[in-house]
Amino acid sequence: MTDRPHHRDSFLARHLYTPRQRFFAALLALLVIGLPLGWAIKTWTTPENRSCATGVERPEGSAECIGVNGDGFAFRVPELAGIAGLIGRENATLKPGEYATVAVLLPLTSPDPGMRVKVLHELQGAYARQHRANHESNSETPKIRLVLANTGRNNAHWRTTVDLLKGMTDAPDHLRAVTGVATSSTEVRQAVTALTREAGLAVVGTTITADDIANGPGHNRFPGLARVSPTNGDEAKALAHFGKVDGAKAILVQDTRTGDHYTDTLKAAFAASLKGAPYEPQVFTSPPDPTDEGTTANKFRQITHLICDTRAETVFFAGRHTQLRQFINALGARGCAERSFTILTGDEGSYLGADEKLDRRALKARLTVRYASLAHPDAWRPAPGRPVPATGGSTVAYDTFLADIARADEKPVALADGQAIVAYDAMATAVHAIRQATPDGAALPELDDVATQWPQVKGSLRVQGASGWICLDNFGNPYNKAVPIVELTGDGTQRFVATAWPEGAPPAASCLPPRRG
Repeated sequence: MTDRPHHRDSFLARHLYTPRQRFFAALLALLVIGLPLGWAIKTWTTPENRSCATGVERPEGSAECIGVNGDGFAFRVPELAGIAGLIGRENATLKPGEYATVAVLLPLTSPDPGMRVKVLHELQGAYARQHRANHESNSETPKIRLVLANTGRNNAHWRTTVDLLKGMTDAPDHLRAVTGVATSSTEVRQAVTALTREAGLAVVGTTITADDIANGPGHNRFPGLARVSPTNGDEAKALAHFGKVDGAKAILVQDTRTGDHYTDTLKAAFAASLKGAPYEPQVFTSPPDPTDEGTTANKFRQITHLICDTRAETVFFAGRHTQLRQFINALGARGCAERSFTILTGDEGSYLGADEKLDRRALKARLTVRYASLAHPDAWRPAPGRPVPATGGSTVAYDTFLADIARADEKPVALADGQAIVAYDAMATAVHAIRQATPDGAALPELDDVATQWPQVKGSLRVQGASGWICLDNFGNPYNKAVPIVELTGDGTQRFVATAWPEGAPPAASCLPPRRG
C-alpha cells in the first residue's frame, strides 16, 4: 500500500511534465547541488590569502604580520599606527632615485608590554632623525626613506625578514643600512651575521650591549656592524668607577640560562669587577622566553633569605627585566628589613619605569635600585650642583633632538627610558655613513662603501649624539661613551644621578680612541 502513491507520483511526473520541462528541472537540481559543492572544492584548492600589506604576510602557523613595509602599515599594532603613518607620509614625498633606504629591524609585534613601549619609542626616535635628514640638513643627499622590518615575537621570524631585506639593496629601494637590532639575543646575533656577512649591509645597533655581538682585535665576525651603546663590559666599568663598590660587601645574582648574550656578557663583566669577593654568586634560571613570569619569583624569595645571611650591601644583578622586577619585589619584602641594600644592574633596568607589576613599596624599604642607562633626558641638561661635562656630549645636540622628537607624536614623547634618544642617534649614525660614502656627483653610495665608514667616525667626524658623542673605534664600537646612572625612585620614576665613564673620566676634546695592545 505504501508504494502506490510513489508510483502515482512517478506516473504523473512522466506524463504531466514535457521533456523540455523535465530537462530544466534536472538542470535546476544540478545547480542547487553543484553550487555548494563547487564552492567547497574552490575553498579546498585555493590557498589562503595570508597577505597583510605590501611586503608583509602571515607565515604558516603564525598570526603575526612579518616582513618589511614603509607605506604606513602598523603591523596591526594599534600603538604603532600614529608613528607608522608619519613614516609612510614622509616616504610618500620621496621620488625614486633620490633616496637611500634605512630599515629599522625590531620585534614590532612582541606581546611583551615592556618591549612594545621600547618599539614605539625607537620608531619615534628613528622618524625624528629621518625628518631632520630630509628637511633640515642643508639639502644634503641622498634623502632617506625609512622602512619598518618586523622579526616577530622574540625575533623568531628573523630569517624571513632578513631575506626580504637582502633583496632590497638594488632599485627601487637602494637599502644601504639597517638599524634597530635592539636585543642581545641569539636570534639577533644570527640576523646581524646574515645582514653583514651575507648581504654586505651596514648595521647600526641601538641597544645591543652584549660584548660578543661586536667586532674587536683579531675578529671581524660582523663586518659593517657599528653600535651607539656601550658594551656590557663598558657599562660594568662605568658602574664600578661610579659606585666605588667594596667587593668584600658585594654579591652577584645571575641567570644561568645560556644563549642570552646580554645576560652572559653582563655576568662575566660583573664577575670580573668582583674578583676576590667572599661570596659565590646566587643563581637562578629564567624561562626560555625571559619575558614569561615562570617560577623564578619563588627562587628569589629563597635568594633574599641567603643575602640576609651575608654582609653584602651591594647586589649586582645579571638578568633580564622581568626577573629583575621579581627580584626587586622579593628583596623589598626581605626579613632583614632593617638593613640597606643597593642593586646595580645593566640597561634592562630602563624597562622598570613602565612596569606595572613593580612593587613601588619595595623602593621605599631601604632599597636603592640603580642601573647603567643608555641615555637619559637629564644627562645633558644642567642643574644646580650638576654641571654638564665639558666633553663627551653637549646641550646643543640634545636641544636639537628635543626639537626633532616633538614632531613624532601629538603628545610629548616619553624619554626617561632613553630608547627614543638612542634610536635617534643610531639613525643619525646611519645617515652620517650613507652621506659620507656618497661620492661627489653621485646620487647614491655603493653598498659596500657604507659599511667601511665606521673607522672614520671619530675626532672632528664624530656624530654629535643626543646621548653623547659617538666616537667609534676601528671595530665600530663607541669609545668611552657616556653612561648615565639612573635610580628608580619610590614612585617608580627614573631619576638621573650622574654620568659615569668606562675610562673613569670624559674623553679628551679630540675624542680619538687610543691604540690598544
